[in-house]
Order: sequence, then structure tokens, then C-alpha cells
Amino acid sequence: MSRFAKVSLGLGLPALGLLLCAGVAPYYSTIAVWELRSLMPLFAVIAVIAVGLIIGTGLGALRSEDTATGLAVVGVLAGIGLGVLWAAHINYDQDRAYLADTKVVTDPLPQLGARAPYQVGQAQARPNLGDTAGNIVDTTYLPGQDRYATLVERRGWLSGYEVAFTQQLPLQGRGSADQKCAFDRDRADARLGGNFSHNLGRQISKKQRWVRFSSTDAYAYCDGGTPMVAVPLKRQVGFLTIIEKPAGVALYNGKTGEVSITTDTSKVPGPSYPLSIAEKQREATAGMGSFSDWVFNRAGWEAPDDDVNSGNDSEFTLDAAGRPAYVTPLTGRGSATAISVVTSVPARHSGLALAPMRVHKLNPVWVSPGAIVDKVKADYQDIPNWQSIKVYEVIPTGSNSWVATLGTGQNILYRATGTGNLKGDKPTCLLRADGSVWRCGTLAGVGGNGVGTQYGSSNPAAPQPAPSGDLRSMSDAEFAQLQRRVAEEAACRLDKTCPRG
Repeated sequence: MSRFAKVSLGLGLPALGLLLCAGVAPYYSTIAVWELRSLMPLFAVIAVIAVGLIIGTGLGALRSEDTATGLAVVGVLAGIGLGVLWAAHINYDQDRAYLADTKVVTDPLPQLGARAPYQVGQAQARPNLGDTAGNIVDTTYLPGQDRYATLVERRGWLSGYEVAFTQQLPLQGRGSADQKCAFDRDRADARLGGNFSHNLGRQISKKQRWVRFSSTDAYAYCDGGTPMVAVPLKRQVGFLTIIEKPAGVALYNGKTGEVSITTDTSKVPGPSYPLSIAEKQREATAGMGSFSDWVFNRAGWEAPDDDVNSGNDSEFTLDAAGRPAYVTPLTGRGSATAISVVTSVPARHSGLALAPMRVHKLNPVWVSPGAIVDKVKADYQDIPNWQSIKVYEVIPTGSNSWVATLGTGQNILYRATGTGNLKGDKPTCLLRADGSVWRCGTLAGVGGNGVGTQYGSSNPAAPQPAPSGDLRSMSDAEFAQLQRRVAEEAACRLDKTCPRG
């Protein structure tokens, strides 16, 4: 065999393999292309290092052997330095590209709807499964329906999803599954991450090439009695500066097993814009300054690092004046803990361009979520069984208003509202289960109360007036006093230390 034939065979077989892979395996070829494009900055760095080595070696070849080695080392080091600098600048350029439709505004936030906390929605999904045999994949809030949607996968190596169900959680108390729809086991037997022909990602790639998705962006809902899986899609754009943009939504019919792709998302009840892209846009605020600002992390904002909203501290899916939005309170970079801006990205967005992100500067600036929680705990620690109550989420409802949810495990007991800077006539208020105001502010130091857990009198020796028997007619101070006396009487009776008489 001639040398030309060998070279042609050596180059032709891999090329043929790639063509076959692209034609026969669109899912894996898409993954390969995405990963290779993602590595373009690394390839650029390697190319710069190689050029430095070639130049150094070439210059050294004109002189002695020792000089050639030294210049080759210098060329490699220079190439590494330039390559790292170039790679960093490419990442900076990516942040700048994600900021293409980002504006910092002083306009007030739109009115944001309150919701049950994400953690409670997750916790209540498990008992609301009933006797369904399967594993919960994820729970997603649907602002348009004010429901949490949960997707359950069927157990088995070659199986799809089991059921999709939604639950409407009241702002106090427990909710229940109000819609539940089952997948057809024979015709709809695919799922994201499934094996072989049961992989939903493969079916999506057959419908549309070169698009991918994040499994955490997918969710399910019931369309009448038909379960639907919505998978927001993404595409790559750019050469060296590569970013992700939306590519519509793939809809998987749980009865027929059919996959359809649409860019008109007006009829999709939940988020259609990939949350993972909204997260990249929010993190890209680091690129709002110069390259040196980006290197030293001096520009933009970041999510609070306290554990108040543990597990869900960014991209809250909320109803913003009738439209779903990803909303995130942010602090300045560094040691600052005050909430100075709130970002908003539409959660429903048609088309293939990046959704506009608005960075709303707050005036006045809020205190940190941790400070809000501490204030709530200090103001209402006289509530019965307060030690077992936990604050779940502190989310914004306006430019200077927030709502916090209080409860125990799967049960929502109270809501607290207030101002972001904890100033004004009502810096905090506690709401009952029916939505009425329990009270605003603390009882400590009011009406002779001290600062103890039950707000006992600051002068214990003083005689305490006996409260009337009509609980409705009592003031808050009188009711707290009655509660304290009942607790003291119960304690002394249990210890058999009550005085006789």
C-alpha cells in the first residue's frame, strides 16, 4: 500500500466515524460537539504555549544548544503566561456577552406575589404521593397556577416516569395533591437520563440537533389528565467566546410518548426560560467593570452567604405583576451583607435571544436576610412553642417589603412581613393563619413587660391583675400575661411545689 493510501486511510476512517456518529447518534454527537466547543479556550491556551515553544526553539537553533534549550523554556513559560491571561480574558468576555441585555435601573420592583416556601413544597410532596411507587425527581413552582409541580420517575432500569402531580400549598397550613396524572407505561417509557432507547434526551436530539438542556430546568405538569414534561432547551453561540442561549422548549407527552419543540411558550404554565441561563446572567454581573475589576472580583453583586434560605437562595420563581420571573436579592462583593440590589429575569420568554435582566437598585438598602430573621425571632419569641418554629424563606415582595414563612417541618404556621431596612411604623408584623395581623413589633418593654422568653413583668414582686375570662377582649399584653401564669401553674403542679391555700 502506498504512503498516500495509508495517509488517506488514516485520515478517512476517523472522519467517516465522525460522520456516522453524527448521522446515527445525534445525541452523543451533540454532546461531543458541545464539550469540544466548551474546551475551545483550553485549545487556544495550548496553541499559544505551542507557538511560544516553537519561537523559542527556533531562535535558539540559530545559536548554541544550551541557548536553544534556555530560549525554549522561556518560550514555554511565556506561552503559559499569555495563555492563562488569554483564557481569563475569554471568561471575562463570556460574562460581558451574558450582560448584552442587562440594565441597572432605579425603578421600583414590580409587586411580587408571596408563595409557600420551596422547602415546604419539597417536604409535602413526599406524603402527597400516596401509594405511588416511584422516586421524586424534582419539585418546581408554577407561578401562573400558584402550585408546586412534582415529577416522579418509575423504578426500573428501562423505565420512564410514573406520575406528575401538582399541589396547591396555602400560605398557612398543609396542602394536598389536587391534580395527579399517570404516564402511559408502554408508549411513554422515556425519561431524562434513561438508558438506551428510554433516554428522553435522545428523542429530543432526534427532533432538533445541537441543542442541550439541564435536567434541573425540567419539570412536569398536568394538562387535563395528560402528564406533560417541559424541558427548556439551550444552544451554544460564538467561537472562542461561547455562551448559551435559549432554544425553545421540548414538550414530552406522557400519554402518547411524542416529543414536540416550540418557541411559542405562552401556553406552557411554568418557566420556559432555562433557569441555568438566568443563573449565568446573574453571576455575569462580575463582568460589569473592567478586566482588572473582574480579576480582583471588585464589580457586580453576589448572593448572600448566610443560611437563611439554605438550599434555595437565588432565582426565586415568583409572580411579578402577573408574569413569572426569576428574582434574586444580592449583596455587594466582599464583606457587605446588606441587600443592595434585586435582579429580575423573565421566567417565560419566547424567542432565541437572551431574556432581559434588570438589576433594581434598592433605596433604601435592606439589611441582610440574617438580620431580618434575627429581628423576627426577637419580636415574636413569646409565641407558644417558639423554640420549635423555623423561619424558612425571606423573599422580596417589593422594593422595600419582604415576606418570611414560619413553620415546623411540613406545616406553615405563620407569615412575617416587614420593611427591608427594618424601619418605619411596622418594621415587622406577624400574620395569623387566616391572614389577619397578630401584631406588629415586640411586647418586650411594653406595659411593664421585661425581655424574657415569656415577657414576664419587669417587677415580679408587683401584684399582677387577674385577666378576664373573655379571651377575645384581652389585649396582647393581657393574653401574654395569662399565658405566662398558666405556664407557671402547670410547672409548679408537675413539680408539686405549688403553695397550698
